[in-house]
Amino acid sequence: MDAYVIVGNPNCRKSSILRSLTGCYNRSARDIELATGGRMVLYARVSSLQEESPATPSEFFSEVNAKATSAKVVAVAFCIWPFPNPVRPTQYPGPDDYLEFLRAKGWDFIACVVLGQTPYRPLLPRVKHLPDVLIDPINVSAEKVRKHFGWR
Repeated sequence: MDAYVIVGNPNCRKSSILRSLTGCYNRSARDIELATGGRMVLYARVSSLQEESPATPSEFFSEVNAKATSAKVVAVAFCIWPFPNPVRPTQYPGPDDYLEFLRAKGWDFIACVVLGQTPYRPLLPRVKHLPDVLIDPINVSAEKVRKHFGWR
């Protein structure tokens, strides 16, 4: 499974950007055009994995696999906080625990964006930092993410 990750603190527009890129409100499979040509079916999970309707690393993996089987999904885009859930940190850990779990399951991380002023630095390929995401108009930030992800 190819994966695209959006990392950021609460209220830094992670969900808004992913909604803008995919047209997905919460969780759904979408066709995405690639900048290199062709298309892929992407599963988008808009809310951060540690908030609202949280998912443990294994629950998220199962959620994506179920969708991949039924909708021919080949990639996933998701949002994550740069820290654990403050109320249940063991159940919903920090991003490194999620990323390590998913990498061990064979996921290939294609690109990552880190939004806002968070000091978190993921050990992933192709990481782009967008510190001005709260100042830039949402369409400008979304376009930067789209280009970085290699989507059209």
